[in-house]
Amino acid sequence: MTHALMTDQLQAVLDHLDLNRDERIQRLDSLLRLPSISTDPAHNADVRAAAECCAEMLNASGIATEIRNTTGHPMVVGHADGPEGAPHVLYYGHYDVQPPDPLELWDSGPFEPVIIEGENGPKIVARGAADDKGQLMMFVEALRAWHDIHGSFPIRITVLLEGEEESGSPSLDPFLKANADELRPDVCIVSDTGMWDPKTPAITTMLRGLVYLDVTLHGPSHDLHSGMYGGAVVNPLNELAQILGSLHDADGRVTIPGFYDDVLETDSEQLAQWDSLDFDEAAFLGSAGLKKSTGEVGRTVLERIWSRPTLDINGITGGYGGEGAKTVIAAEASAKFSCRLVANQCPETIERNLKDWLEARTPEGCHWTIHGHGCNPAIHVPSESPWLAAAQQGLEKIWNQPGMLIGCGGSIPVVGSFQTILGADSLLIGFGLDDDRVHSPNEKFDLSCYHGGTRSHAAVMAAIAGVSGG
Repeated sequence: MTHALMTDQLQAVLDHLDLNRDERIQRLDSLLRLPSISTDPAHNADVRAAAECCAEMLNASGIATEIRNTTGHPMVVGHADGPEGAPHVLYYGHYDVQPPDPLELWDSGPFEPVIIEGENGPKIVARGAADDKGQLMMFVEALRAWHDIHGSFPIRITVLLEGEEESGSPSLDPFLKANADELRPDVCIVSDTGMWDPKTPAITTMLRGLVYLDVTLHGPSHDLHSGMYGGAVVNPLNELAQILGSLHDADGRVTIPGFYDDVLETDSEQLAQWDSLDFDEAAFLGSAGLKKSTGEVGRTVLERIWSRPTLDINGITGGYGGEGAKTVIAAEASAKFSCRLVANQCPETIERNLKDWLEARTPEGCHWTIHGHGCNPAIHVPSESPWLAAAQQGLEKIWNQPGMLIGCGGSIPVVGSFQTILGADSLLIGFGLDDDRVHSPNEKFDLSCYHGGTRSHAAVMAAIAGVSGG
């Protein structure tokens, strides 16, 4: 297919999308009204209803779709053929949502979508608006528009929507392994990330991995009276506090042996691009009620959250925490902490070294219970990828600038699963904003992002069709 013909086909799709904005909002509204809370068994029927709603919309978009049962919530899987030799793209999203609590902090019902004015124009407010129903609906609507106008697609398509992302995706890896031959694409597109700002699209090429440990230091056989035993026996809370306090040195570096051995330095070209983003450090810190950043000495804030590994204590419990005083020496003390890892670090090695480090510091008379909550590797999409170049080309068509290549401090485990199980890299092309209040009351999605993201997915599809002669 010639470049001129593909450009004409894309423009017809974009015009169609512009004429049908109200219909697209109505379909998003219908999905947002379903309380598909995957962590709460009381909502199992609602989760399935959301799967059925997605399947219905995909079938209406020319994607032959069915619901596949798992041991947990169902998968929605759809396929559509494209021209012979065309690239095969897997689109991923999740239709489940976080619980809406605390309900009293919502200005409207979390599953009663409302459109109100925001800083960037109208926004839709509801649980799942940005994470991830609004984002998955963008590529669903782009697919619908291609089919409505042309009756076919310029690429081969697989859509995979899951209903357990917000509850740890326990069924995902087994499903991918069991269906790898059916699902395996040339590239995956995940729309669960963000833009740099409301007018600047972004492609997230770096995701940090994750190691999460839940540890308990056991001491006395039972809680003790601090007046009778204090100063004479081991106090697990005191000991745990000292151990946790030695996880970092004075320069903010993690003290676990070998923690930085495999960390690669970010190249100067990438650092220069990050410098050009005009990152507002004061505003970033101000959004958290802070004025000064901390962390690894000699690194910028963007380096620290995108390209450097970290270790953070996420919770400490033990002893008495109720009202008033209770003079006890607790029998045990617990902590939760997570390591955010970067490309080339081995999560299993980091977890093992961390456990060994804790065991080596076991106070006399104590012992540990250590429970891991999974190891996920970091992801780095090569900058020379033809899929990445095509995605930037598509974004430039809509936004008059290619997508900024950025990192993300968080983790998206499915990207690692796609890489290890399906052998495919992912393009993380998202359209959320930092103020979307994801997982919080009054979650929202700007309609400018929704419309721009939908048009972007259509344009990226056309650009990918040109890769490898598709």
